Amino acid sequence: MRIYVCVKHVPDTAANIHITGPAEYDGKVKFVANPYDEYAVEEAISLVENNGDGEVVAVCVGSSSATNTLRSVMAMGIHRSILVKTEAQFPGTDLVAQALAKVIQQEGPGALILTGKQSVDSEGMQTSYHLAAELGLPVATGVVSLSVEADHAVIQRELDGGSRETLSVKTPCVLGATKGLNEPRFPKLPDILKAKKKEIKEIELSELGLTGEEKCRLTALEPVDQRSNAKILEGSTAQIVAELVKILKEEEKVI
Repeated sequence: MRIYVCVKHVPDTAANIHITGPAEYDGKVKFVANPYDEYAVEEAISLVENNGDGEVVAVCVGSSSATNTLRSVMAMGIHRSILVKTEAQFPGTDLVAQALAKVIQQEGPGALILTGKQSVDSEGMQTSYHLAAELGLPVATGVVSLSVEADHAVIQRELDGGSRETLSVKTPCVLGATKGLNEPRFPKLPDILKAKKKEIKEIELSELGLTGEEKCRLTALEPVDQRSNAKILEGSTAQIVAELVKILKEEEKVI
């Protein structure tokens, strides 16, 4: 069994981020593996371990510094990694999906292709769908339970409002993992040291026949405006509603 896991190199959610350019972060920002992708990594490793045989391959589209992120997931148990190099801070989803698809096609078929349901930086939630379309495979996201049978995967996916639905998806397929699927492991020191010797194959976009041209592009980042402290409105229901309407109209100017 071979499983591909798509991993994104993203800013640490605990980092103090400063915007230094139209679509650039401060160079001091710490980057890590996308947290949702870690659920996909853990699930892939667990499936191979339980199967007793197989390979888990991480694929990433990112800058040269993304090798640090790939080392971290290899310390969790990923066998080898492939990095498609681009210096763009926010490569378009269509371009990322094309690059991931071409790498997977070159490396050979896999039983599953796992991703996180979304990334914590751009939060487009489109990569899984674009990738599945490029590969001509079925796709499901928000996966919180997964078991693999002979030629299909039985999944539970989380819907709005906390409800769930159960699906049988023909394999190979693309699945987007989310919180609740598992608890990602913390690598031990021996695993971290072993990860330094594992293979990271680096590929240029041009080697995949891609020019870097994107249909969608993020052109600007803006910090969130500082908001004033919350107000607690008191009085009768009618008084509170009247005061709220006044605030929305005169102060916030949204009506």
